[in-house]
Amino acid sequence: MHKTFLKIASFLGAISVILGAFGAHQLKSILSESAVLIFETAVRYMFYHVIALLAVAILYQQFPNKLLKSAGILFIVGIILFSGSLFVLTYKEALVFPGLKWAGPITPLGGTCFIAGWICLGFGIKK
Repeated sequence: MHKTFLKIASFLGAISVILGAFGAHQLKSILSESAVLIFETAVRYMFYHVIALLAVAILYQQFPNKLLKSAGILFIVGIILFSGSLFVLTYKEALVFPGLKWAGPITPLGGTCFIAGWICLGFGIKK
């Protein structure tokens, strides 16, 4: 499982750098300042949790247990729900798209996954 986490973290890390560069160089000219801040938050939290996923992968190799596995899965789901929903909200503003209101309520679910992942990581290390 640790190699799967490493592969996913590598992929998501590359995506976060690409999105960060895109946001820094392209979005400021087409989005409001508040939308750019939302996008930057999405990239920042994505990258933080990519690093956390790398830590889980390394720890899981040495100390495999269900809590560490759960932490890795929760970090991945959190990235998809939290950062993904913020990216959708930014996309909505960029295209002046009236739909996609469902994305806003998903963001806290992703944040909850992040919190649960950190808790699982802490207890998984303690084990």
